[in-house]
Amino acid sequence: MSTTVPTSPRGLSRTAVLALLGRSGPLSRVEIARRLDLSQATVTQITKRLLLEGLIAEAGSVPSVGGRPAIRLAVVADAGRAVGIKVAPDHVTLVHVTLDGTVSGALTHPFDAVDDDAADRLIALLGPELTQPAEKPRLLGVGVGVPGRVDPAGIVDSPTLGWHAVPLGRTLSRALGLPVLVDNDVNTVGAAQLLYGHGRGRDDFLVLTLGHGVGLAVVERGAVRRGTTGAAGEIGHVPVTDNGRLCQCGNRGCLEAYLGFAGLLRTAVEHDLLEPGDRPESLMALAEAGESAALELLRGAGRLLGRTLAGVANVLDPGAVVVTGEGAAFWPYLRDGFEPALRGHLFRPTNGLTVITDDWNDQAWARGAAAVVLSAPFGGDAPGEGPAEAVRARMGMVGGGAS
Repeated sequence: MSTTVPTSPRGLSRTAVLALLGRSGPLSRVEIARRLDLSQATVTQITKRLLLEGLIAEAGSVPSVGGRPAIRLAVVADAGRAVGIKVAPDHVTLVHVTLDGTVSGALTHPFDAVDDDAADRLIALLGPELTQPAEKPRLLGVGVGVPGRVDPAGIVDSPTLGWHAVPLGRTLSRALGLPVLVDNDVNTVGAAQLLYGHGRGRDDFLVLTLGHGVGLAVVERGAVRRGTTGAAGEIGHVPVTDNGRLCQCGNRGCLEAYLGFAGLLRTAVEHDLLEPGDRPESLMALAEAGESAALELLRGAGRLLGRTLAGVANVLDPGAVVVTGEGAAFWPYLRDGFEPALRGHLFRPTNGLTVITDDWNDQAWARGAAAVVLSAPFGGDAPGEGPAEAVRARMGMVGGGAS
């Protein structure tokens, strides 16, 4: 699969090569030149500099017909690291991630996100974690994933957290003295899938997250699409019925009002399957026990989801959909309704759209927030050019030119 080379001079040199190696894994110089449509002489010059800077290293060889074995090159994990944070209403999860995506440490703290001083307490939690021995890989920055809309300046609007116009990016960056990149938490999962997960080697795919909300990350041409105001991918707020249930966003009839945990539980109560106050685990237990009404409820939810996603797929034409999140535990029961509805409403039902399920945990989402930072030197795919430029500067990549 070919990789589109960024048009900036910097993109035509080091970031293009790092992006390719970061997403594809070890490659020979010949393969790098072929995929990036660059001359072998140019690739040799670029990789020589990257080797000297310690950003890449030799990673064994591959057999060559009629000549010397070709040396493969790979990104050096210890060339840089990032801290990733997943903010939830009642806790934060923090991970340390090296440049190749390896999680080198993780922890979870209780956290009351709806408190007025939430940003200050987040700074207090982060401070000790950012003080590391000098021998550790250089810290490139901090990535923060939050549920809600994040504009390019890092200003957060999150009904889930009770935040309105919170300048989280600027506040954290000033206090910590580091680049801080804030993004919608589903977008951070998209970044992680792009660099290290099922999106590796794919240019166009979607990441669908199920849980308390319903989210979508849109990856196009090897980059997470965020839109003009940072609200791209809000599939949970696609209207699926007229004058339907009230959604937490203030509108009626949104997909999330029926497919989020609260929506599923409300439907279960309406069908006398559960009592008010029951948790998602109770609905799961009914499905696992083979309760026919519970199974039909989840099939119906799957049909609604499949029909809605088909509309999105008809517009964007992705090559794959990765399903993850807490709610992915329900997937075996949603799938029976989802698959026929999806295939039956696709513009081209046999277009080969692949649906992949992926395990979920908070560490994976926090790793995604770190991936937003780590993707900046991999071609600048980051929310907000200022913080992304600061990350590249800390990595010594500003002014890379076409050398």
